[in-house]
Amino acid sequence: MCNIFDLAANCARPTDLVDLDQQRTEREVYLVMKHGVEAKSYDDIAKAEKLKPLEVELRRLEDLSDSIVNDFAYMRQREEEMRGTNESTNIRVLYLSIFSMLVLLALALWQVLYLRRYFKAKKLID
Repeated sequence: MCNIFDLAANCARPTDLVDLDQQRTEREVYLVMKHGVEAKSYDDIAKAEKLKPLEVELRRLEDLSDSIVNDFAYMRQREEEMRGTNESTNIRVLYLSIFSMLVLLALALWQVLYLRRYFKAKKLID
């Protein structure tokens, strides 16, 4: 995937280079980012290829439909990855819960045997 980024900046008023520390002001910068079909300039394409307005609109719709198909393919791929992650996580939780139950049962058995031996040593039970 090739990413091309262009950035243009324009200053509405000239700034003096003298005393820049005293002239500090807060500025808000808004970026309008377009990608995919939105970023294409169909006017330039129409001029370069000498297309009629209907052909330009058809080209735009074709690009839009290709973009939608690509987005759905990407979503399907992500869904498969997430499903695999979900299934592996469920298996790990199952194994952890089985291990926890076995440890608790072993501790309960040990506790019963230990208390039985203790009470026999103190002669509280037969």
